[in-house]
Order: sequence, then structure tokens, then C-alpha cells
Amino acid sequence: MVDSALIQFLRLILCQVMPNLNESDTDGRNSLMTIAYKNEEMLRMVDSDAATVDRRIFAEQDIYELELERIFARAWNFMAHGSQIPNPGDFFMTFIGEDRVIVVRDNDGKPQVLVNTCRHRGNAICRAEEGHATSFMCTYHGWTYDLKGDLVGVPGFKEVYHEELDRENWGLIKAGQVDTYKGFIFATMDPEAPGLEEFLGEVGRLGISYLAERGDLQAVGGIQKYTIPCNWKLAVDNLFDWYHVGITHSSAMMAGIGGAGRPTGVTSELTREHFVMLGEYGHAVGGPKFTPEYVERAKARGMDESWRDRLEVIREMGQVALRSIGHPSIFPNLWITEGNQMSLRLPKGPHSTEIWWFTLIEKDLTPERHKQVLGRANHVFGPAGMLEMEDGENWGESTHGAMGLISQRYPLHYAMNLGRGEVIEEEGGPPFIEAKVNEHGQLWTYRAWADWMAAESWADLKANHTASPEGYA
Repeated sequence: MVDSALIQFLRLILCQVMPNLNESDTDGRNSLMTIAYKNEEMLRMVDSDAATVDRRIFAEQDIYELELERIFARAWNFMAHGSQIPNPGDFFMTFIGEDRVIVVRDNDGKPQVLVNTCRHRGNAICRAEEGHATSFMCTYHGWTYDLKGDLVGVPGFKEVYHEELDRENWGLIKAGQVDTYKGFIFATMDPEAPGLEEFLGEVGRLGISYLAERGDLQAVGGIQKYTIPCNWKLAVDNLFDWYHVGITHSSAMMAGIGGAGRPTGVTSELTREHFVMLGEYGHAVGGPKFTPEYVERAKARGMDESWRDRLEVIREMGQVALRSIGHPSIFPNLWITEGNQMSLRLPKGPHSTEIWWFTLIEKDLTPERHKQVLGRANHVFGPAGMLEMEDGENWGESTHGAMGLISQRYPLHYAMNLGRGEVIEEEGGPPFIEAKVNEHGQLWTYRAWADWMAAESWADLKANHTASPEGYA
């Protein structure tokens, strides 16, 4: 590990011996992070054969900063659901990595993603989390931008700038690409990234469809937001983890939070059949398999309308989808639950994550059903939910356990059912794995993470990323 003092020293040396070095190389993250961690070392941090993960990836500042550059600034990030900005001028504030961005519908009806920082002195040009605007004016000096991010107003343009300011080149920083899939708005800062549908692949598109195909969806106003003192990857990791349910959530299960048909107790969780789909670039779906036994048990326990609705939705998506009730993960940090919710795990440093929960409901729900959906959304996940308050304690302690000098010498274990899941290919869907409780989804996420971290460009990532597994996983 290269400490910060040595990095500063290396920066000075680089500037002396390479005076013509590009500014972005000397004060940006690219060259310095390559010095701190070679690409080959990033790949070695995830040992696919031994199924181990180096703890430093959850704790080191240098690794975190490289994640901001090579993952978040490069990937397609979920921005908002179209129903959150239905009309021209409607906007929603979110993040790409740690950059605040505004998702706004322009006057042509197209979503734009603009970095929320004035080009004059860097002040925020929008302070509200969501709302409606006809333009964005910086409250520092009054520079004003239209809904496409173009600079349209500059106080003193004639008097003090003498009409020489090239306003066309001083608009807001814009996303490299913005696109929508089934009402879900995504953006990437990298203009060289593949198109959204190619990035999502079959598994990512299927994962979004679990929620999108429910019908005409409307985002519930008010995003639940709270911070957990953990690394963002541990919060992502957990969405595939069905090993912890019988232990961590035993009290919640006893209180009936698990939902219809969910078995209680550690043994019952470990004997369930699981169904996993692993897609390129880190997308995955993993969790329990829909079996006749599961459905019968759910009916006996009083299967509620949400599960009946879900069954109808996935029947339309094909036989592969019908077998899974697991959780889709859209790399890097979007989780779509088995209900009407989805969550972003937003990085706020290596030891802190801001959790955002969105709830999407069908517009034609009855008032009673609407109340049921909101009740579940409030009491299962989120700051008032019974599950994530328990999970958060674990993630925080796991992050702390990655920070010690001694503990960092010992990797984490992700080999549950490794090599015992046959990859099956059938018509009508992506390849899948049938197995008992496993860690295929977690290990796949970290394999992809290493690929992203070792790639210096999208061309490099496309050429060298790990392909979806064949044979046994």
C-alpha cells in the first residue's frame, strides 16, 4: 500500500522529470492511482479460483478514489424513473459517484443529466432535491443555464466581458450519454461507453423488467435517504445473501415481516432451492427459486396480492424469469427488490454509504392496495424497516473489520457452493444456475469489480472483462 505522503512525493518527482505531463495526469487520479495500485494487483484482489476477496477494497482511500473514476464515472448509473420528471422543467437531484447531478426534462421532452456546479466559481446552481424550473441560475454571480445546460445569461456580458466570453464553451458539464430503458433513466459520463441496452445485457434488462413490467408505474413522492457507516460494496453484496436471513433477521421473521411463504429458521433457509443468473459487466439476479412447494406454502400462509401480482408479471417474461424470486443487481449499485422498491447504494467515502429507497407503484391500484404497498415499503426496508436496520449493523462492523493492519492480511471467503452450480442454457432467457444457498452473485460482483478497476478505458474493459460462466460456477 502506498501512503498519501509518498503519493505527494511521487507527484513532485513526476512534475520535475516530466514537465510536459498533462495536468489531468498530475493532479487527477489516473497516473497516481496506477502508481499506488497496478492494474494487475487490482485483478489479484479477487481470487476467482480460491473465491477470496482482499479486505483492502473495503477500506483504502486510494482504491475508493479509483472506483469513482473507473466505475462510477464510466458505468451507466441509474438516475431516476421517468414518472419523477414527467413534464419539461421537472428535475430530480442525484449523484454519479460523488458528483451531484441534476436530471431534468428539457423543453423537447428529453431527459438531460447536468453536473450541479457552475462553470464560473463552482457553486451549486440548484439547491432543491426535486422540483420544477425554467432555468438554473447560480446564486453567486447570476450565471444562468437553460434546461439543456447551455449558458444563456451572464450579468455584465457586454460591460465587463465585452461580449468576448465564449458562452457556447462554458455551459454546464453534461453526461456523456443519457438513455432510458422501460421508463428507467440512466446516464454515463463516458461518451465511449457502449449503449445502455448493450451495457445492461440480457440479465440487466431482465432484472429491470421484474419491476418495469408490473404496469404503468408511478414513483411515490419522497425518497427515503439515510447513511450507514459502511463500504458501498458490502451493501451491494448483501442483496444476494440468503445465508444471513435466518440469523440476522430471525426477529423480523418471527414478527411476520418475511412475507407470504417464506420459511423461518436457519435450516429451512439453507435447504431452499436457489436460482442465479450472471450477466456481463457485473449484473446478476440471485435468490430463491420459485417451486411448486414454495407456491403451496405461500398459499397456505395467505399469499398476499403483491405475490399474486408478481406471479402474473413474471409469467409474461418467460419460463426462466418465472423460476426466480431473487433480487436483481444492476452494476454497480442499483438493487431491485422482490417487491415494489429499488435502492441505490451511493458511495460517500470508503467507510460511508448513503442508502436511497425508491417505491414504484402501479397507477391503477385500489386505495386499499396502495396503502398495503406503502406499508410494506415503510416497514420492510428503509430507515423504519425491520430488515436494513439489522443489516446496517453488520455492514458497519464488516467495514471496521477491513480497516485493521492485521485483519487486512486475511482475505474474506466467498466460496459457498463454488463449482457445484451447473450453468444451464435454455431458450427464452439467459443462462442460469440452480443450486442451494450460494455466494455466486457476490463473487461474480467482485470479479466484475476487479475487471472494471483494472481496465484503463471502455475499450480495455470490453476486450478483457470476464465473460458469463459456462459449465459450472
